Amino acid sequence: MSVVRRAIEFVFTRLLRSRLGVALGIAVLVLGVVGAARVISGPDDSTGLSNRPPAPITTVHPTTGDDGAISTTTTPSPVTRPGEPPPERIAERFTTAWLGQPGQSAEQWRQELRPFATPALLDKLAGADPAGVPTGKPTEVTVRARGETFVEALVTLDTGRLRLELVAPDGRWLVDAVDWERS
Repeated sequence: MSVVRRAIEFVFTRLLRSRLGVALGIAVLVLGVVGAARVISGPDDSTGLSNRPPAPITTVHPTTGDDGAISTTTTPSPVTRPGEPPPERIAERFTTAWLGQPGQSAEQWRQELRPFATPALLDKLAGADPAGVPTGKPTEVTVRARGETFVEALVTLDTGRLRLELVAPDGRWLVDAVDWERS
């Protein structure tokens, strides 16, 4: 027993009073707390500093069909009511009216746009000044179908590009949005 007693005395009188002994004591204490926490929490507990969910959040069962807005199928062709011009022609006519004539008043300019624009677009253009509209000569019209009743037309001018969004809820194509990009 004297060997055990001497070992205990050595630990308490010499080892724990030295810096190395204090450092070893703190390390044993920290490892004990961490080990006990892991044993108590269990192996599958994902609590920690991250707030990420343990699994992907899904709103649709994985075996359900495609619910995305972007379809991998081909885009349907634009549908035009019989006797009405196609979206390409409306885009050309709108661009001609949009570019206007020299000396044209704002009211005359809006009247020229009226047959080719939706009421919502005409409301947005109510305070627009045709003198601020970029000038140029149309060189090319490219239409990208986005659906049966929605297309995007890109009109290339010698001074930039005009992007038009056309809608046809009843088969008659009208411009609903205009965006100008200078070249």
